[in-house]
Amino acid sequence: QLQVEVVDMNEKTMDGPVRLDILVIDQNDNRPMFKEGPYVGHVMEGSATGTTVMRMAAFDADDASTDNALLRYNILRQTPTKPSPNMFYIDPEKGDIVTVVSPALLDRETMESPKYELVIEAKDMGGMDVGLTGTATATILIDDKNDHAPEFTKKEFQATVKEGVTGVIVNLTVGDRDDPTTGAWRAVYSIINGNPGQSFEIHTNPQTNEGMLSVVKPLDYEISAFHTLLIKVENEDPLIPDIAYGPSSTATVQITVEDVNEGPVFHPNPMAVTKQENIPVGSVVLTVNATDPDTLQHQTIRYSVYKDPAGWLEINPTNGTVGTTAVLDRESPFVHNNVYTALFLAIDSGNPPATGTGTLHITLEDVNDNVPSLYPTLAKVCDDAKDLRVVVLGASDKDLHPNTDPFKFELSKQSGPEKLWRINRLNNTHAQVILLQNLKKANYNIPISVTDSGKPPLTNTTELRLQVCTCKKSKMDCSAADALHISLTLILLPLLSLFCKSFA
Repeated sequence: QLQVEVVDMNEKTMDGPVRLDILVIDQNDNRPMFKEGPYVGHVMEGSATGTTVMRMAAFDADDASTDNALLRYNILRQTPTKPSPNMFYIDPEKGDIVTVVSPALLDRETMESPKYELVIEAKDMGGMDVGLTGTATATILIDDKNDHAPEFTKKEFQATVKEGVTGVIVNLTVGDRDDPTTGAWRAVYSIINGNPGQSFEIHTNPQTNEGMLSVVKPLDYEISAFHTLLIKVENEDPLIPDIAYGPSSTATVQITVEDVNEGPVFHPNPMAVTKQENIPVGSVVLTVNATDPDTLQHQTIRYSVYKDPAGWLEINPTNGTVGTTAVLDRESPFVHNNVYTALFLAIDSGNPPATGTGTLHITLEDVNDNVPSLYPTLAKVCDDAKDLRVVVLGASDKDLHPNTDPFKFELSKQSGPEKLWRINRLNNTHAQVILLQNLKKANYNIPISVTDSGKPPLTNTTELRLQVCTCKKSKMDCSAADALHISLTLILLPLLSLFCKSFA
């Protein structure tokens, strides 16, 4: 659009201004262009004739109101050319690509390749010979559908497995003509007969599509030496309606179980028995019993000691009778929570021999066979002490109730006309020693007897060493103590009393 006016020599407007419109007439100087590639389409195999696959759309920069931008589409070339050189048709005006062959020819499994490449031409000027052209490649993929059932490569498979062993025993092979990258090819196996005890499982190998048959519960030759399984194979995706699984989608697996020499088994295991500690050496504890699972081999069994931490036991190798070779001591460090544990072996006569292990728990009942002990055995006191309660004594016993506390505390008879100390019972396990007067600096031994509550009771006499020291300025000096004042007398008196009782 221009504004035009007429002026004289003095630039004075003589006429105008008026608008002048200049129209630029389009020339066909732009080729059609495909700008949205790459162009990839998919069509399911077996699709009906006339199924739309994809649309090709080109752009022309020329005037859309003229034939310069009026496009027409055409297929220049198809690769590959089988099973028909004209598998597809393109709508010349819309650019829609559709199938033109029958569903039977659109079969992915019979094609040379499931991928077709079409060279598409777009020509302007309505497709006239003088029109300019542009091309693009359309890739069309024939998608698979599950129109082939998987089939076993043979009707019967064989497998051999040792009894007592688990793991994969055989790989079942199948063939499937569908696409290996899809659920139409991937196999799913199932055991439909012959597995009542759930001893077998089958899983798919994702790389090979084989069925891996495994033993998950050990097999017993003596129960069954042969197993027959019926296996079915299907696809992850369902078959199309007019296709069904046939006889080739099932197979039989014949499994032979090999006999293995198994170790004898103790009954029960672990074994438990209760005995009193200190029973006589040579006492029978129990008779163990082991049986050989290999009932068809008629083997003999011999017994032996495997682990006997304290060395207390022996076993008859023929009949399995367990006896004592030493005193059973409940207070032994080898006894835990009153239980002594030993292990025994049962060895069969196979070649090579097999071994089974049995555990024996002996619960030991307590007997009053430990004297009580006294603590502490040393006490110190100042010669001018105001508090004459010297020490609190405690007693302990390795035995169990009722063979322990309450304890009885007693002082041996004191020499001299006047008593120097006494003992007061505080509770079932403790007593207190009290001086009756201040004593001179010296060491004193005080015999104290402690008796437990067992039947019969046991008594232990322990000397409490009492040091009477000089105390000045909160410092206790126990050095240079006088010789023992009364310890000898206190020791001799109980001994003399014991001597007299023994001759009474």
